[in-house]
Amino acid sequence: MRDYVILTDSCCDLSAEMAAELGVEVLPLSLQMGDRTYRNYLDGREIGFHEFYERVRSGELATTSAVNVGEFEEKMREILKTGKDILSISFSSALSTTYQSSVIAAEELKDEFPDAKILTVDSLCASLGQGLFVYLCAQEQKKGKTIDEVKTFAEETKGRVCHWFTVDDLMYLKRGGRISATTAVLGTVMQIKPVMHMDNDGHLANVTKARGRKAALKALAQKLADTAINPAEQTVFICHGDCIEDAEYTAEQIRALTPVKDIIINYVGPVIGAHTGPGVISVFFVGTHR
Repeated sequence: MRDYVILTDSCCDLSAEMAAELGVEVLPLSLQMGDRTYRNYLDGREIGFHEFYERVRSGELATTSAVNVGEFEEKMREILKTGKDILSISFSSALSTTYQSSVIAAEELKDEFPDAKILTVDSLCASLGQGLFVYLCAQEQKKGKTIDEVKTFAEETKGRVCHWFTVDDLMYLKRGGRISATTAVLGTVMQIKPVMHMDNDGHLANVTKARGRKAALKALAQKLADTAINPAEQTVFICHGDCIEDAEYTAEQIRALTPVKDIIINYVGPVIGAHTGPGVISVFFVGTHR
């Protein structure tokens, strides 16, 4: 049986340390700020996470770019030359062309590496939800599962990777076309915080509203309590847009409601953060449904 590598992209928002520990290869997406393009590496080597959010707070705008076909081909070829197969797990196709690029690259490399398997998965996930999904697949790999078995596991599991999040400033969602200007202005005046999730098709969907920040964070913990499968055996992931205290408060709320095995907290990286703004808090876990 040939060995294989799990390949993903930097929208997974895993820490660089965890990605290395899992043996996962990660391709960076890019963002443009001012007249410079930065690669979104997990270790923040080109633009630090706190620095990015400080620049956004000061009014700078960022635009983002998907991983293109050429970048996938280059990385896939590098892996295939070592004699290993590839399971490529990409950022939701509903939010980016990254997955489509992985499919095209895999097709392009078939003739060059006729004995290799290059399997692609549309995660329908984003941020550390994608990170949790990749983490779960890597755990299956560590159990000795074949590439085909992990691909089957991935397709069966992705619809149960729950993403619940809230933002602190509605204006960033307005800029991204997620909500109307009127909703953004009224919500800001009334201190209304949206509680949103990733739906079954990998799109962002507004589910409910909370009055005030703490109520919104408590609502995230309640969503986990309501739908998590075997929470005592789960590692829950939380990510934040440069607001670690709010992430820790959310973790406390989760533990007060639900016994969970562990909670891992990390930053929302710049590519996702460009669309959510500072102050986003997201909770990810495996549930009965999204």
